[in-house]
Amino acid sequence: MRLLLDECVPARLRKALPSHQVSTVPEEGWSGVKNGQLLLLAAVKFDALITVDKNLPYQQNTASLPISVFVLDARSNELPYLLNLVPKLEVALVSHDPGTYVLLRAEI
Repeated sequence: MRLLLDECVPARLRKALPSHQVSTVPEEGWSGVKNGQLLLLAAVKFDALITVDKNLPYQQNTASLPISVFVLDARSNELPYLLNLVPKLEVALVSHDPGTYVLLRAEI
């Protein structure tokens, strides 16, 4: 699966997703692009956007786009906290539909 890591997600998270093609917003040259435009750009090249921006689904309508949005909700966006959500993310990636918004919460 082709995954795009948002600017707020550590690029090193890609190492935990070895079975996927992973790129980052800065690598694509999209740093600073607002969410609406970012989703349109990403929808052309990627299957899913992975972010920690919990406001994105309230600001953008993802249902009409051919890309899914996965929001990682952890104590922090630091890598050790996000790594705990990778198993949930892997399960969700298998069963997602285009245009889906999926919130993945860390266990407290």
